[in-house]
Amino acid sequence: MKGRIKLPSIGVPVADYGADEAAMVAFRRRGTERALALGNRGPIRFGADGRLDPAILDAYRQHGFYVFTGVLAQEELDDIERDVADMLERAPVEKGARQDRYGRDALGQGLEARTVIWTKPLADEVGGTRAAHGRYPVKMTEPAAPDGAPAHVVQLILGSLQFSDACLRLYGHPDLLRIAEAVNGEDFAPFNEAVWIKHAGLGGSVAWHQDGWTHWDDPDLDEGTHGFNFMAQLYGCNAANGLWVVPGSHRRGRVDIRRLVEDAGSDRLPEAVPLICDPGDVAMCNRQAVHGSYANTSDEPRVTINFGFHRRSSVLNVTSGGVHSAVATYDEAYVRHRSRLIPYAIDARRQRYPHETSYTYQPLAAEADRYRWGPQARTDIRDYNLMDLGI
Repeated sequence: MKGRIKLPSIGVPVADYGADEAAMVAFRRRGTERALALGNRGPIRFGADGRLDPAILDAYRQHGFYVFTGVLAQEELDDIERDVADMLERAPVEKGARQDRYGRDALGQGLEARTVIWTKPLADEVGGTRAAHGRYPVKMTEPAAPDGAPAHVVQLILGSLQFSDACLRLYGHPDLLRIAEAVNGEDFAPFNEAVWIKHAGLGGSVAWHQDGWTHWDDPDLDEGTHGFNFMAQLYGCNAANGLWVVPGSHRRGRVDIRRLVEDAGSDRLPEAVPLICDPGDVAMCNRQAVHGSYANTSDEPRVTINFGFHRRSSVLNVTSGGVHSAVATYDEAYVRHRSRLIPYAIDARRQRYPHETSYTYQPLAAEADRYRWGPQARTDIRDYNLMDLGI
């Protein structure tokens, strides 16, 4: 890989947590030790019957997350890096601008769906607000931004499959789709896709939360109701720049996060552990797990290619919206149309990696020939994330 992605003309000094820095350093060290001792990491393993190793499923179901090591080869990481760099080059020159730094129409111009999400450096702009149905009840610590920091930095690029062939191909990874089937059944359905960016010394935090909001009072609620996310790591991640998870919290129903923080005396939750990943590792995290991330005061950036899947039964005929998509009822036609991204991705990957055995997505297997990746398909998926299946 030629180098780590940076926003243009940002050469600011690395910040720290001020009076809390020593406590943060100790917290990160303890969290890393506990994370590596959990026993929920290793290469993807399938048995002779083609099924995911039951030990992996058991560890995932116990802890609510799993780190698959060594999933992506350097060639694929290089492709992803080039595409992410291109997306950042095409981003608006500043928040609210319509042009990129070269005066071209910026990424997302002409689209209806949200595309580029910004944050103030080292800030938490949603914690303690009513954003996303109030699922971020407590604000995270906000270190002081260093002198020379820009007013805003890019934090998230939504609808990423329409902007990056490399991200689309990753979405069609046969082993990851086999894992999705093992967890959610062969008729699994999409959630949404995005690229998360934690710039070194500038990346903002994401307050502690659980992702779901629709099914908490459902009598059939269980640990898998709100689905999961894959998180592929371009550069790896650590306790300073990565996601933190409270192991086992996906089994507790709706958690009183405000009480967790009050009991801890700060946003350093003692039960939480960080995702520790090398480049090319892919973490799988249950959306019901309590998770969040701290402001990235380190000199290491994090770039995460994020994409999730649901059980079909969790989304079918559910009325939802307002966070990941407009208010809509997810009927069979809606779910089927949104799911076309999966066979498109499978075909895009087949074209790039013809030696692989492609995955067969059963809900659309009978019409897979309709979903060949090419110029017409690019037009078909324009603004596809207007129909994200958020629950």
